[in-house]
Amino acid sequence: MWKDYAKSYIKNNRASSISIMAAALVATMFLSLLCSIAYNFWIYEVEQITLEEGGWQGRIVCDKFDADDLSIVCQFANVENAVINEELSEPDEMVVDVYLQNARNIYRDMPLISKQLGLEEDSIQYHSMLLSRYFIHDPEDETPPMLLALYLAILMIVALSLVLIIRGSFELSMNARIHQFGIFSSIGATPKQVRNCLLQEAAVLSIVPIILGSLLGIFISYGLIGAVNIFAADVSKRHEAFFHYSPLILAFTILVSVLTVLFSAWIPAKKLSRMTPIEAIRNKGGLQFKKKKHSRILFVLFGMKGELAGNALKAQKKSLRISTWSLLLSFLGFSIMLVFTTLADISTRYTYFERYQDAWDIMITLKDTEISDFDLSDELQDISGIQDAMVYQKAQAMTFLPEGLQSDELLSLGGLEPVAGTPKADGQFQVSVPIVVLDDTSFLNFCSQIGITPSLDGAIVLNQIWDSINSNFRYKKYVPFVRENIRTTILYKNDKSVEIPVLSYTQTVPVLREEYENYALVHFIPLTMWNKTLGEVCKAESDSYIRILSNAGASLANLDRLEKEAVQLVKGYKAESENRIQERLSNDNLIYGMKVIFGAFCVLLAIIGIANVFSNTLGFLRQRKQEFARYMSIGLTPEEMRKMLCIEAFAIAGKPLLITIPLTVLFVQFAVTASYIDPMVFWDEAPVLPIVIFAAAIVLFVALAYYIGGRRLLRCNLNQILRDDALV
Repeated sequence: MWKDYAKSYIKNNRASSISIMAAALVATMFLSLLCSIAYNFWIYEVEQITLEEGGWQGRIVCDKFDADDLSIVCQFANVENAVINEELSEPDEMVVDVYLQNARNIYRDMPLISKQLGLEEDSIQYHSMLLSRYFIHDPEDETPPMLLALYLAILMIVALSLVLIIRGSFELSMNARIHQFGIFSSIGATPKQVRNCLLQEAAVLSIVPIILGSLLGIFISYGLIGAVNIFAADVSKRHEAFFHYSPLILAFTILVSVLTVLFSAWIPAKKLSRMTPIEAIRNKGGLQFKKKKHSRILFVLFGMKGELAGNALKAQKKSLRISTWSLLLSFLGFSIMLVFTTLADISTRYTYFERYQDAWDIMITLKDTEISDFDLSDELQDISGIQDAMVYQKAQAMTFLPEGLQSDELLSLGGLEPVAGTPKADGQFQVSVPIVVLDDTSFLNFCSQIGITPSLDGAIVLNQIWDSINSNFRYKKYVPFVRENIRTTILYKNDKSVEIPVLSYTQTVPVLREEYENYALVHFIPLTMWNKTLGEVCKAESDSYIRILSNAGASLANLDRLEKEAVQLVKGYKAESENRIQERLSNDNLIYGMKVIFGAFCVLLAIIGIANVFSNTLGFLRQRKQEFARYMSIGLTPEEMRKMLCIEAFAIAGKPLLITIPLTVLFVQFAVTASYIDPMVFWDEAPVLPIVIFAAAIVLFVALAYYIGGRRLLRCNLNQILRDDALV
């Protein structure tokens, strides 16, 4: 009997059934998308770590390691393989990578291996980052990584949100049938039979949407990964992401979706089954208006029709809650995302691309290479199309600056103590000294650039310090750092010191793509002096750099050619290259990709809200029939009732917009102020049109939902409904 009744109800109430199916489809799609994206992100993280650091789980570092020791390690039951890392090993230090069959036992097995080899436990290293991706952590660690707990928490929050989405649709359908089930209860139906009937309906309506939603989520995640690959194709140090999926993920998604649907249906079903037959029979399923509630704003704007529409919305407040929050969060998220990406684009363009567009065209990083070991500077200059090539390396030292050497401009700002350094007991201040070692030819050219006699027997000091009192980090102003009457500098590093002559002080820098410290005395030094004096005191950074400027007006094709020729020339070194125009295009693609991906997420959020509006509008059809029949009985015309529905649609779509606009303006004000960007620069590029289009789409679809529902509602014989208590 109950199965036949459930089938009959589904067949004769398609609008309500479609609403439930749509809710189950959207909820399952989101859950499937979340699981698929999380799984692929996890796979990508593991691949990235493996490519950069290797796939070893444990590592042994000791003075010596022979074939017998290697055999001992491999004989352990859980050891899959052990190999000597030739790249990291040195004559006085051997590095052995250990791969385990079951990595979860690594914190038990590695100490046993070290003990068997007669080594201390500090000779063991663990690949903690890789292990953490497999949710393996040191049992003695009091603060283990919380990645798994975070993921489970997110999954629970999403599942709870989906329960609320589906529950709303079921509640609409079941509330419309309270009167019917009251009659069934009065003729002997038990609460258990009522619950089972409703749960059977939920299962029948949801099984197909759950399968389709799972497949749709997989398809969307596949598309998102493809989009990420397209937008980030030119990002350096990134490997291509491939779509991965597991049957276990599909099974997990479907299981959680089924449990979510059943739980969502069980909540209102249990509530309905607990009602007494008399309570249920007396309930007509209409909207429950509250006499003391008034809609003053809608009344002022639209008169009595606005008051009636506002009361109807308040009566539907719980059922519309999902719509309100989904539309609000989608529009707010979309607006703030566009504002953020626009500000990020402006900031990057102003502080990087436009600032350094004349300082470099091609940058080559020579990994683990000393500048003194590079001997191809002349060959670089001979490549056709290269205007200038500069080879340099960076180092770090420090000096002690007597208070009397601070410039008058710096002293007028309060002196060095408040802004940098730590004063010594004798009145001196510790100052950082970044060192830029230039190849000899470039240093001589720099001497000519600032108007001094070219020489390789001294340093050129960048005599400037940031005036942070009268300027901000976006538009920096500088004042002289020191008096320019001292012709030598004493540099310190690791308890060693060296005194070098100063050829000149300047506030002009070489044409390099470098950001110098705000409160430091930068020294530019020729390679000859570095090799002669400083190389023994200050250890340079491991990498060297080549900055290449092309002839004026170079195109992307020309820079690509120059980059290929320059990289081919230095192929004997471990080199990484960048192309200025290509870097700009890659940045633009990343910004665009971020907008597309986050925009798509906001659109999906909006779809949830709009789907709930459709569900509520169509699902409440029977209740609204009774409501509007009462309005007709007191003299309202169909045209006036259409205006009421338009006011409701305006309120539902307008509320998220009216809340979002001032919040977005406040965010713009805060972000522009915090980033020290000229407000007019932002407003000239403000993403007004996309935000207006998104808002218009929300209004359009909400209006469409009410148009469809209102058209079906007003076509009915409303007079007949007042005296019709027949079962639907």
